Amino acid sequence: MSGTLTELNAYPLKSGGGTALPRAELTARGLPFDREFMLVTPEGRFLSQRDLAQMALLRPSYDGVVLTVDAPWSSPLVHKAVDEGEVLEVTVQRKECQGVDQGDEAAAWFSELLDTDCRLVRFTGHRPTSRGGGEVMFADGYPLLVISAESLADLNTRLDEPLPMNRFRPSLVIEGLGPYAEDDVRLLRVGAAVIEMIKPCARCLITTTDQETAERGREPLRTLAAYRTRDRAIQFGYNAVPRLLGTLTVGDDVEVLEPR
Repeated sequence: MSGTLTELNAYPLKSGGGTALPRAELTARGLPFDREFMLVTPEGRFLSQRDLAQMALLRPSYDGVVLTVDAPWSSPLVHKAVDEGEVLEVTVQRKECQGVDQGDEAAAWFSELLDTDCRLVRFTGHRPTSRGGGEVMFADGYPLLVISAESLADLNTRLDEPLPMNRFRPSLVIEGLGPYAEDDVRLLRVGAAVIEMIKPCARCLITTTDQETAERGREPLRTLAAYRTRDRAIQFGYNAVPRLLGTLTVGDDVEVLEPR
């Protein structure tokens, strides 16, 4: 069974907007710079669109040196990433990790913008995936999220108004394997790389947040709950870890190496 890679998306700032990539080198931690930065409360707890829906409107870009964040109601933040600084103990989904504090100027910009006292941190150290023996930066638990285009197409036939793929914030979108094919694959070759599908993705409130307006509704969770509830979670898409690193390019062939 084969298909095509149709989207590559990285998210330099956790819960900010995605960056569409035509080509990327897959690393052990996923796509380059993915969730390398994160906002935290003064106590070190991560902030996301679950807390602040307006984070959907942030448009970050990062070249490995400078993080630029655009927002519709402010002048942009242009921040040179700090390598050496105070290392903060922070938590992601109640799991401890570390981040380098990015300084008072960035903290003030985000705090004023979001009307919430917060700090910007940059990932440092090592953080294992929840399962599967992989590595991850500030993503919830896994470096990659894979969704079939046909899965969204099937969901949209059940909705009054179709939703775009960005509601689900995938890393890789594949086409040609059929609806929910990601559920039935263990090993997938994408271009020169191989990834292992580890765990279904349990969906949360973020999927109900319009990524262009930050408005919240009841869909798609209401509809997904009726036919995609498994193990007491609403599932859509699959978390994955890299097994063989390589270059990924939109348009690459996708091949099922091992079904589940």
